[in-house]
Amino acid sequence: MSTPELQSIHSMYSIVEPLLKKSNLDPSVFQNYRPISKLPLISKVLEKVVAEQLSEFLDKRSIFDTFQSGFRKHHSTETALLKVSSDILMSADSGKHTVLVLLDLASAFDTVDHQILLDRLRDLIGLSGSVLQWFSSYLSGRNFSVMANHQMSQSADLLCGVPQGSVLGPVLFLLYMIPLGRIIQDFSDVSYHLFADDIQLYCSFKPSETHKLDSLMNCLMQIKQWLCKNSLQLNSEKTETLVVAPDDAIPGIKQHLGSLGQDVKPSLRNLGVIFDKDMLLEQHSKQLIRNCFFQLRNISKLRKMVSYEDLELLIHAFVSTRLDYCNSLFSCLNKKELSRLQLIQNSAARILTRTKRRDHISPILKALHWLPVAYRYQYKILVLTFRALHSQAPPYVCDLIAPYRPSRSLRSADQNLLMVPRTRFRTRGDRSFQAVAPKLWNELPLSLRSLDSVNSFKSQLKTFYFCKAF
Repeated sequence: MSTPELQSIHSMYSIVEPLLKKSNLDPSVFQNYRPISKLPLISKVLEKVVAEQLSEFLDKRSIFDTFQSGFRKHHSTETALLKVSSDILMSADSGKHTVLVLLDLASAFDTVDHQILLDRLRDLIGLSGSVLQWFSSYLSGRNFSVMANHQMSQSADLLCGVPQGSVLGPVLFLLYMIPLGRIIQDFSDVSYHLFADDIQLYCSFKPSETHKLDSLMNCLMQIKQWLCKNSLQLNSEKTETLVVAPDDAIPGIKQHLGSLGQDVKPSLRNLGVIFDKDMLLEQHSKQLIRNCFFQLRNISKLRKMVSYEDLELLIHAFVSTRLDYCNSLFSCLNKKELSRLQLIQNSAARILTRTKRRDHISPILKALHWLPVAYRYQYKILVLTFRALHSQAPPYVCDLIAPYRPSRSLRSADQNLLMVPRTRFRTRGDRSFQAVAPKLWNELPLSLRSLDSVNSFKSQLKTFYFCKAF
């Protein structure tokens, strides 16, 4: 397909439909909407082909930021949070405090400068010739109309941004953000993680090392300057700070944070999971319980109107998915919170099977073939561990575990065991993925640890836990 033909495809205007980012937001505020582009089918097919080739090229040359988890294979919000939470818990185990800062960009996808993006593709990625011309053609000559309340606006030129709802747009945005990670890496005392335009900065330090917070503040200043130069804007209203430290240490830490000290909260929502200052996820558990029981009450009203199959589908869609979201972090929960989450699953099972509250729940869960909540999160941890051992997980997850290598020749050397790190506190290091994953892995039978197929491992692991639970 020639360049003029490609230009004619992309010159076709897209219809932008504004959708509320969250259902509980004020619909009268424009900032609460996300502009989703409805693109022609032929354009999306072409973009998918290009995106697959580009992603393969970038992965082979390790061009993506290691700590960027958005829109990447084997990466997710769960793997990102697993890394951050494990780092914080292990730091707390060694007596360190941690300051976590969440930064949010305002309409980041819509303000991408096309010329800066093309310069990135040429200078950082190494694209040139007809390939670079294709991307220039893709970005130029676009126009759009906005559809709202069945009313269509006049057509306008798209002078900046990458289309939300496109296939190629997210990949281009990740490339646009690559220099930001390199800037943060210049500050050795500051760790970071990115998920598309969500930025997490965290700095761990001993009580006598509060001067390290200066690096965090300087890093934040450099980030703001880079964003300004690259047509991106920080949403200061959504900047949140969490201090993971004992209560008596928090006031002193706030004094070293300057303006950030005003944004310190006892808990904050991080990619859908509520972190608290003790990293016990108690607030997350309470919110999850409220949401799930709200959904179950609504579903129970439909019990007489829908079939068994549809009822089960509703329960999995509105309840099970919430229980399973990022449940690999549930190792932070105590037994009391886990038992409260189990009540949700028990209630869902009773609604589905129409059984009474006094009936024993174990036979019901067994008949449904549902693993209890405690085994579900362990199952998730072990699947991630298996993927990490077989290079099917992000490198930052793979780095959290290491094979066990005895100092001298022992029979355990060929048992596919993992090294269990030394920890000091049960409520800190012992609950991190770095410690929990090796312990759970080493408890599995050798036949499971020796499998080489993820599908076989998942199937046999569920059978193993099912027999253990019932």
